Amino acid sequence: MKKDLHPSYNPTTISCTCGAVFETRSTVKDLRVGICAQCHPFFTGETRFVDTAGRVDKFAKRYGSSRAARATRPKLG
Repeated sequence: MKKDLHPSYNPTTISCTCGAVFETRSTVKDLRVGICAQCHPFFTGETRFVDTAGRVDKFAKRYGSSRAARATRPKLG
């Protein structure tokens, strides 16, 4: 192998905006991420309503509301 060809692979700290901190190894010193496995909706099971560029407000103005109406259940028996 050629010398000084590969970057150094060192211990690093990954910090999320939610406050979670992970220790791992990487070629990058310290990483800061916006979302991680502890706060991502896929892993937590939460659903978040992310409004991108006011699209939710635009939809609410056009159709009246951004909330879905719940259908009534038929009575059994």
